[in-house]
Amino acid sequence: MASRRVSSLLSRSLFSLRGKGPLVNRGARRYSNLASALEDTITPPVKVQHTQLLLNGKFVDSASGKTFPTLDPRTGEVIAQVAEGDVEDVNRAVVAARKAFDQGPWPRMTAYERSKILFRFADLIEKHNDEIAALETWDNGKPYEQSAKIEVPMLARVFRYYAGWADKIHGMTVPGDGSHHVQTLHEPIGVAGQIIPWNFPLLMLSWKLGPALACGNTVVLKTAEQTPLSALLVGRLLHEAGLPEGVVNIVSGFGPTAGAAIASHMDIDKVAFTGSTDVGKIVLELASKSNLKAVTLELGGKSPFIVCEDADVDQAVELAHFALFFNQGQCCCAGSRTFVHERVYDEFVEKAKARAINRAVGDPFKSGIEQGPQVDSEQFEKILKYIRHGVDSGATLQAGGDRHGSKGYYIQPTVFSDVKDDMLIAKDEIFGPVQTILKFKDLDEVIARANNSRYGLAAGVFTQNLDTANRLMRALRVGSVWINCFDVFDATIPFGGYKMSGIGREKGIYSLNNYLQVKAVVTSIKNPAWL
Repeated sequence: MASRRVSSLLSRSLFSLRGKGPLVNRGARRYSNLASALEDTITPPVKVQHTQLLLNGKFVDSASGKTFPTLDPRTGEVIAQVAEGDVEDVNRAVVAARKAFDQGPWPRMTAYERSKILFRFADLIEKHNDEIAALETWDNGKPYEQSAKIEVPMLARVFRYYAGWADKIHGMTVPGDGSHHVQTLHEPIGVAGQIIPWNFPLLMLSWKLGPALACGNTVVLKTAEQTPLSALLVGRLLHEAGLPEGVVNIVSGFGPTAGAAIASHMDIDKVAFTGSTDVGKIVLELASKSNLKAVTLELGGKSPFIVCEDADVDQAVELAHFALFFNQGQCCCAGSRTFVHERVYDEFVEKAKARAINRAVGDPFKSGIEQGPQVDSEQFEKILKYIRHGVDSGATLQAGGDRHGSKGYYIQPTVFSDVKDDMLIAKDEIFGPVQTILKFKDLDEVIARANNSRYGLAAGVFTQNLDTANRLMRALRVGSVWINCFDVFDATIPFGGYKMSGIGREKGIYSLNNYLQVKAVVTSIKNPAWL
């Protein structure tokens, strides 16, 4: 699927799509209809095949023999017991990755040969699209239509993008001041440690593995303990595509043990982490206290979505709804502070309330469902706590505000109006289906308020005025600004944040720099014909 097609699907409501895969077409259930919305739990059309660690090209048990349960967020029931990687398993993975880098064929084969393996891998992703998507939905809770029609195709697109880059990475010849030949070499950094989150397990895997492999590195990757299953399946497909043993090693486990071991390991040359800002600080500290390894961080956000006075309110409501509620609100760049101009504020609030009430919530394997469960009980309880904070602090609860149904981790789409900047729901990253709507008078005011955050990941602007758009795109201190769209994630577009939203950029050409060292080579020239 071409990148333009993927991003166009992603930048509008995903949920007008109707799948023909293993979905049960029972129609959309609205969150207000609690009795029928969760009447049945569909048996996922996939079997769990891999629950062990993937080390040196083989699936193996953890050194301790310990396992942990991964749960179905629709019910809270156990899907499978997964091998629990620990410090010793990270050591095993690093030994395999180091041997593959220092002695193996991966960094020594031609870049063209590496690209062919990555292209074959992308083909296998497409071949197994429905199986991968079903596993992702089962473990994470996101709608199957989102997994199958958006995220897995984008997974293949990202790997094709970086496969294309593999044989286009090179240094330069540069002029020196004397009789010297000067060149730069762009070399793989070595063994990369990568720690991915649970909200977009496979997309975040692709954003990290793609550039690392294209540059000729080897990898130790830790999955989130909430969602370990899809990466293991994808790891098998990588080896079916011809990836040499030890190049990619996948460890399932917990942050304080396996994650900390990666961040602090003396034989890992670079670490990339996506997750919360608080944990990102720990990763950065461990990296600096060990071998001062290079660090890329993609962290939290509290992104403003600014609806200007000239907005078409119906369109603005729909886009703002998508910007916040996409992926159950579990999105680091969610438009979680909806700033609306006072001229259209009241109309916007009423229509945003109606849209939330009509949002289809239920089993993510059902056709037409827009919102599945939150990922686990911890996230579920955290969101409900923030909703209570919102009510207690004086914000007006327009819609939702409670759990949805009686089992699983479903939450009603929730809308607050009359929100003030100093309320917790306007400052903290809730990471859930809670829309906060704030009123503003003019551009100077909204720029100052939008930038008054420790985060700087993304922003949305909805306006018909080119001058307004140009002013806001430059004034907002964020890494991405979407104008009259949101969540457009082409493989070519860099993504990352200002301030406490992270360090570095992922995707696009910029991410290659995360996995390369630049070496200057200077050679003396005797009697040069020219300089």
